[in-house]
Amino acid sequence: MDTFLIKATQLIMAFALLVIIHEFGHFLFARIFGVKVEKFYIFFDPWTELFKWKPKKYIGGFGKQKNLSNAEPDNYSESEGSSKQGKKKKSSFWGDTEYGIGWLPLGGYCKIAGMIDESMDKEQMKQPAKEWEFRSKPAWQRLLIMIAGVLFNFLLAILIYAGIVYATGEKYVPFKDAKMGMAYSGEAQKIGFRDGDIPLYADGEELLVPGEARMKMIQADVVKVLRNGTDTVGIKIPKDFIFAIDKETKSDTAMINFMTYRIPAQISQVVNGEGAAKAGIKVGDRIIAIDSVPTLSLDKFLPTLAGHENETVTLTVIRNVNASTDTLSIPVALSDASKMGVGLEIDPSKFYNTEEKRYSLLQSVPRGIEMGTDKLTSYAQSMKLVFTKEGAKSVGGFGSIGAIFPEKWDWIAFWNIAAFLSVALAFMNILPIPALDGGHVLFLLYEVITRRKPSEKFLEYAQMIGMGLLILLLLYANGMDIVRLFK
Repeated sequence: MDTFLIKATQLIMAFALLVIIHEFGHFLFARIFGVKVEKFYIFFDPWTELFKWKPKKYIGGFGKQKNLSNAEPDNYSESEGSSKQGKKKKSSFWGDTEYGIGWLPLGGYCKIAGMIDESMDKEQMKQPAKEWEFRSKPAWQRLLIMIAGVLFNFLLAILIYAGIVYATGEKYVPFKDAKMGMAYSGEAQKIGFRDGDIPLYADGEELLVPGEARMKMIQADVVKVLRNGTDTVGIKIPKDFIFAIDKETKSDTAMINFMTYRIPAQISQVVNGEGAAKAGIKVGDRIIAIDSVPTLSLDKFLPTLAGHENETVTLTVIRNVNASTDTLSIPVALSDASKMGVGLEIDPSKFYNTEEKRYSLLQSVPRGIEMGTDKLTSYAQSMKLVFTKEGAKSVGGFGSIGAIFPEKWDWIAFWNIAAFLSVALAFMNILPIPALDGGHVLFLLYEVITRRKPSEKFLEYAQMIGMGLLILLLLYANGMDIVRLFK
């Protein structure tokens, strides 16, 4: 339960942040161009809301509100009196909007006056257009208002990536320094990878940063690796390989997510009272065999150890003592889960040379742009596979998104995932689908090019169709999460 709460909290926090930034982009550009924003909501509020507030006007929630003592008339309403008939009071940049929190955490919205959006406010659209409405503004201003949400999400991702590299730098083990090479999953080995292969190129692009190499390799046509220290081998990557890896990763038996560094099976912790401690195993011991079966690397040790419940196995270990190396054979009693009570070193930097790069504040910005652009390109390339049979099966909803957050709180991991989701949200919203920002942009580009504005009735129908499609997609994606739970 604790794990679920941690993941759910991270998902809600990230989702709320991305929604706020996205809608603020629309809000800011709308107000810059003098367009009234009637509502700014985090999450949706069908029938009622959790909280609402309009500065100097009212505060409330759950369908009720209390007028504030200093309440002022709406700045956008026309003032009365013969001397001021027809004149509007000066609008407030922030004060003419109702801010709130809805109860349905499926997104958020800005209700922009004079715009056909998810609010479907047909009554407003029947009235004569006001100069402070969206529909009264030039097409180029409306276009910028609609693009702003996507732009702000992408800028947020860049800002997060820049902040991460500024705060932590980048530290990694170069492939060339991983002397034992990489260990590959079963699906990777099916297409030609072999344990010990060192990645060199993906479609001719040199693979330098391991954190970025994985997706480039999965999406490439051909990956070249160094095998046995001398041979360069080209491996053709099938188009559906990404789905095979995704399925493998979600299985209960997967021990490797595509590839990982091959490192020795070295003891980092010994639990008092357990089998290893009783047998005399010590921190720093390197296990090279179990019952004479070689386990020179961690990826070989773990599966070899499994299946020995309640047995006593003989471990062959290398121990460094006073600058000398001893090879010992030690019988160790295992538990009913094939455990011996040890912790194993999993950090490759403990065994191989690392490269570390620190960034100044100015240097972190272009690196953040590079990382954001790489993530956007990679995500766009993977999206084309969604329209295949296997891709449709891999679609997931909030459960799948929540699953990518770590089980223990890690701020760096949280911000990395939030940045990626911000890139994904930007890409999804710019798709030319009615009801999404991209749908509005498509119609506005048509207007700019042809100088003909689509009728409001056409835009209403397009909005309804787009919303219907999005609801169906939402139901399908979250339904697939439920189906996978029972498999």
